[in-house]
Amino acid sequence: MQILEVRHLQLVSAVAEEGNLTRAGTRLHLTQSALSHQLLDLEERLGTQLFHRVSRKMTLTEAGERVLESARKVLDELAHTEDDLRLFAANRRGAVRLTTECYTVYHWLPNVMKHFEESFPGVEIRIDVNATERPFEALLEGSIDVAFVTTERAPRGVELQDLFSDEMLVIVGPDHRFAKQEYVKTTELAEETMLTYSTLKGNYVYERLMRPAGLEPKRHIQVQLTEAMIELAKANIGVTVLAQWAVGPFLESGAVIGVPLTRRGFSRNWKAAHAAARPLPVYVKAFTKMVASYQPGRTLEPIAVAQGSLRARAR
Repeated sequence: MQILEVRHLQLVSAVAEEGNLTRAGTRLHLTQSALSHQLLDLEERLGTQLFHRVSRKMTLTEAGERVLESARKVLDELAHTEDDLRLFAANRRGAVRLTTECYTVYHWLPNVMKHFEESFPGVEIRIDVNATERPFEALLEGSIDVAFVTTERAPRGVELQDLFSDEMLVIVGPDHRFAKQEYVKTTELAEETMLTYSTLKGNYVYERLMRPAGLEPKRHIQVQLTEAMIELAKANIGVTVLAQWAVGPFLESGAVIGVPLTRRGFSRNWKAAHAAARPLPVYVKAFTKMVASYQPGRTLEPIAVAQGSLRARAR
């Protein structure tokens, strides 16, 4: 049977620190007699004396020292826990658990995360890379809070919020036949070896343009590193289709050439997905709002939180 309670630890701590019952009683908002009665009752139930009574001075016994040692640890931990709970209640502590539908997004997320953390230093950001190929399942399971996807339709129980669009370019070596063209036709793309981050089934260009047209690439190579993909494209081992912002430095250096896909160009529409049944914490909404205001390559200012509203500015 457990005897010690939080109130007992507070009692022992107060008496030990104040040195007498009168001052300890004032600190605990108890009369001296009430405090004395509680202390005697505790000592009787424990079967040992916690304090020596010398004149009006209260000094700890060896047993009392042991109780005080635990009291300091427990009361300190409780105080920290209460502080944390107040931060949780004020939406200043927690975690944004996220994943994306495309590996390239992990290249620009750090920029957003950096500015988000300036406004929410107590909120941890957890990226679930393993959920990249199954974002909706992870949302419905409750293992993540938000997923950044390009899917136009979501399964039942998942809501989508529009974010931004990014233009896709066919990336080839400077001496590739596509390099001098104004654009690349989908049928021409199918004549090449395609380099993709994911399997073809999970590739945005394949799913949106090639498969509906009954086209298959001549060959497919899966490469999960942008730098390796660029080197393969530069050597004319294959071609890839990437967002312009993802390969900006390589395009500027002339290492590779970016050519529009189709006469009209081709873009992805990014969306934020979350489980409809679970309300999002304020900090998750703030993070999503910052992503929505973000255009890859632009500089973000920190989110400002004022009077319960959230503002994210981009320049």
